[in-house]
Amino acid sequence: MDNLQSAVDNLVHGSNTLFILLGAVMVLAMHAGFAFLEVGTVRHKNQVNALSKIISDFAVSTLAYFFVGYWVAYGVTFLAPVATLTADHGYGLVKFFFLLTFAAAIPAIISGGIAERAKFGPQLCATVLIVAFIYPFFEGMIWNGNYGLQAWLLAQFGASFHDFAGSVVVHAVGGWLALAAVLLLGARNGRYRDGRLVAFAPSNIPFLALGSWILIVGWFGFNVMSAQTLAAVSGLVAINSLMAMVGGTVAALIVGRNDPGFLHNGPLAGLVAICAGSDLMHPVGALITGLIAGGMFVFAFTATQVKWKIDDVLGVWPLHGLCGVWGGIACGIFGQEALGGLGGVSLISQLIGTGLGVCVAFFGGLAVYGLLKWSIGIRLTQEEEYYGADLSVHKIGATSHD
Repeated sequence: MDNLQSAVDNLVHGSNTLFILLGAVMVLAMHAGFAFLEVGTVRHKNQVNALSKIISDFAVSTLAYFFVGYWVAYGVTFLAPVATLTADHGYGLVKFFFLLTFAAAIPAIISGGIAERAKFGPQLCATVLIVAFIYPFFEGMIWNGNYGLQAWLLAQFGASFHDFAGSVVVHAVGGWLALAAVLLLGARNGRYRDGRLVAFAPSNIPFLALGSWILIVGWFGFNVMSAQTLAAVSGLVAINSLMAMVGGTVAALIVGRNDPGFLHNGPLAGLVAICAGSDLMHPVGALITGLIAGGMFVFAFTATQVKWKIDDVLGVWPLHGLCGVWGGIACGIFGQEALGGLGGVSLISQLIGTGLGVCVAFFGGLAVYGLLKWSIGIRLTQEEEYYGADLSVHKIGATSHD
């Protein structure tokens, strides 16, 4: 019997390790989606910079999270004997890899908002500070119960803050950090003339669409494998992610009047919004969540650029910041049993948790980027911006004729 139980335990641990490893690889692939979405949206003279930022930010994020951030969030250090680290088929190591891909999504989100005029080196410095301290501070508070917030919400309102796959912890935090950076950077030169918006057309719609599709496919690893074990996996998460994605697409198609940029960001808006409640909602609730998110993105992106004159290049604040906030709130609405959900959520807890995430991210972003702006500067010179970040920073263009 002991041998049989040992064999079963080995199978369970090995299966869980493989499961979460596949999730980590799928979310890692999403970073190619971030890269190509940005490459297709920025002008030709900034395409190399977009590609370089995403892979450099990922490398720096890995170091910051491995040595500091994961310890801040979960109290786990990897400065231990290898025999300890490889317990249970190394599940703890692969769990770090999976959660790292979430942490590294934060600077990838920010990258799209600050594109075409941000300095390369200072952005890497910001990545270190954000992934080592700001993001894991809130991550640990929500997903590890640090500082007693979740216990207090449970005691006061009958449920803790629920964010299954990171509508708020990852996406809203990334979006509101990006807003702080964008505000401190200011608009790109020539973006506004006599108070009116000057159109900067996307450089490559096929690349933009490719980036969107890579993100869409990878998102099913992002959401479904947030269960982290085979025993906890749920087909409900998959179908809710699908329905929200479709809802966001349809809404953006209609509200955006066939604009390909809106169309290919619409599914991402729906997926951002469904992360929090994907394990609780009825598929119809997920569809409604996605529909609202897709329409919200189109309206908010237009208002951001035209009315408020905030030059957020990829619209990462509307897409991740606002749709992430909507996702946290939607979980508290459509997760209720009365609306077909599984229950166990409190709308008040969702509002408090979401609001706290916004505050941590926005004011943390102001602190990080404000410090860097004051100390070493965060913006390219006017001449560097004119010639483009590709030539100014990397000394090469995306194509031979650049």
